[in-house]
Amino acid sequence: MTIVRQPTRAGVRDAAAKIAAILPPTPLFTHEINGVTVAFKAESLQPIGAFKLRGAWHRLTALDDAQRAKGVVAFSSGNHAQGVAWAARRLGIPATIVMPADAPKAKRDGTLALGAEVVPYDRATEDRVRIAAQLAEARGATLVPSFDDPWIIEGQGSVGIEARRQMEAMGLGEPAHVVVPCGGGGLASGIALGLAEARITVVEPEGWDDMRHSLEASWVEPVGPNPPPTACDALQTPEVSPLTFEVLARRDATGVAVSEAEVRAAQRWAASVLHLVVEPGGSVGLAALLAGKVAPEPGMLVILSGGNVDIDAYAKAIAPEPAEASAFPALA
Repeated sequence: MTIVRQPTRAGVRDAAAKIAAILPPTPLFTHEINGVTVAFKAESLQPIGAFKLRGAWHRLTALDDAQRAKGVVAFSSGNHAQGVAWAARRLGIPATIVMPADAPKAKRDGTLALGAEVVPYDRATEDRVRIAAQLAEARGATLVPSFDDPWIIEGQGSVGIEARRQMEAMGLGEPAHVVVPCGGGGLASGIALGLAEARITVVEPEGWDDMRHSLEASWVEPVGPNPPPTACDALQTPEVSPLTFEVLARRDATGVAVSEAEVRAAQRWAASVLHLVVEPGGSVGLAALLAGKVAPEPGMLVILSGGNVDIDAYAKAIAPEPAEASAFPALA
């Protein structure tokens, strides 16, 4: 894809102003972890249940009237799909979403309910980027990637601007260390731009931690062959983009990976302690903190990026298993 411009900190601030004009801030929760107050940003409580409407709104509002009339095409397992569909409906723009056939039913149904057309594909054998690009070209529509786009990155970064204001108002100071889920890196790189002084730790599921490996290697490393199954459908990105990688690499971001068991335990903790429903991919940052892979410190901000769950899978996830029931015995 040809990048027409680079994402900027000014763009993140502009996106934050756009979002503030149409939506209230998502809640910021705090809880003590080993005696340290940690802030948790509940993007799971967005109207579509995830942060993705931020980037979608910033991108779609940048289209001119002719572009809006021809519509947009996106590809997503569900959260970006709903973000684009939500923004498109509000702006009167036709939207088509290329979505894996095995996407969670709640995310597929949510996308359809917002008025978008859904085109299914086989995640194992078909290329969603190619399908979406062909559809966009045939229709003269604008392609809206889930992370490889400067407007999308800036829009996602608005969560950092919003959280900083909330933390300062609560007497917590500016965010010093942000722990953030990472699929393609749009959210993490946007926050890195918006919060230029904060340390950034990206968190991914084990076997899908290509951003972590890329940051360690200093070049883009794709996910290896035959990656393991994961409940974190929102984070199953086979390769990050140079655009998001370069932003995070310039900021010396680091990465960690979490197990499926650690993700389930984090979902249970969020439900029992914060009273929040958080989807697997949205809970990986919390999982890294609770599992001791990231140490709590003053000024820590953990992003809970989404809450769109399949209710049956969620019920199983939050039901304690004997080996996991005391996964975090030292935590209040």
